[in-house]
Amino acid sequence: MMVKAWTAAQVARKVTDNENVFILDVRNKEAFEDWKIEGKQIAYLNMPYFELLDGVEEILPQIPTDRELLVVCAKEGSSIMIAQMLEEAGHEVAYLEGGMKSWSMHIEPIKVGDLTGGGELYQFVRLGKGCLSYMVLANGEAAVIDAVRFTDIFVDFAKEKNVKITHVFDTHLHADHISGGRQIAMTTGATYYLPPKDAEEVVFDFEDLMDGLKVQIGSVTIEALYSPGHTIGSTSFVIDDGYLLTGDILFIDSIGRPDLAGLAEDWVGDLRTTLYERYRELLDELVVLPAHFMIMEELNVDGSVAKRLGDLFAENHGLNIEDTDEFRTTVTDNLPPQPNAYKQIRQVNMGKWKPNVDEQTEMEIGPNRCAVR
Repeated sequence: MMVKAWTAAQVARKVTDNENVFILDVRNKEAFEDWKIEGKQIAYLNMPYFELLDGVEEILPQIPTDRELLVVCAKEGSSIMIAQMLEEAGHEVAYLEGGMKSWSMHIEPIKVGDLTGGGELYQFVRLGKGCLSYMVLANGEAAVIDAVRFTDIFVDFAKEKNVKITHVFDTHLHADHISGGRQIAMTTGATYYLPPKDAEEVVFDFEDLMDGLKVQIGSVTIEALYSPGHTIGSTSFVIDDGYLLTGDILFIDSIGRPDLAGLAEDWVGDLRTTLYERYRELLDELVVLPAHFMIMEELNVDGSVAKRLGDLFAENHGLNIEDTDEFRTTVTDNLPPQPNAYKQIRQVNMGKWKPNVDEQTEMEIGPNRCAVR
């Protein structure tokens, strides 16, 4: 009898629905501590599979019987074997189909708001990587912002909604994941925009994403706001006078890191100016939609990641450090490790390297690390 499999989509729904799940993660300790499936009601046991080859009897007392049980490994093979052992021991158990590789790839589209003239705004949540992409739909047209590399998801979603993708934007040159923006533009004939200050080494054609640029998607206006600090070209968007897409500058529980091009000391001043001056001039009622989330507590009940700008001014520590020197020290002294393969990812996003699918997957494995802790 085959052990049942849970898809990444099923696991994502259990996470966002706050279901009680116990995960036996059979990857090595370093991989588990670096990156795992997280959720408010998720409990864990990490035990490398090679320590279970002779049987699971020793860990049975640590496995609860009042929660659903899921076994996880890197690519699924080891988890199937261990799940079968647990089933033979009397447990009802499932394994994650495709392992953490599939978890890294799963994307869930969530509607976050209605826009002028019947338009809609969707957030595409990549739970396993903490990446957030967006699509604005209105009057038969669509714009995509900060798309990840799984371009079919955006192209197919637009087809389902009977809209044509006409504009594609990247808020900055990404360093933690491979952008799908240019590929979507090539597939659909859309115009692709990138901040020119981030694109000095880019080897493909693009339109300059400049401060004050206004683009119409049907009845909806998208306006660019230059907001450097994470990168020198980082640009935010005000959508329909109701939403602020902050890229990697401002998150729900943290702020962007300024060092992924090795220029933390140079860019920390730009980061402060953006957060403490440019954003302060905006309406508190704008709903902040970042390009990443760091912890599961940042997710709302519906699985979206969004919060009023005014609330962030009151609650986000990174927006409440009045002393300039203290801000500089806080930012530069609290940087997490660099994202996996970030230098190579930057090269890919510049168009200088075209890795195959397996190489792309390997480069993106692990958590995002775009925020100051």
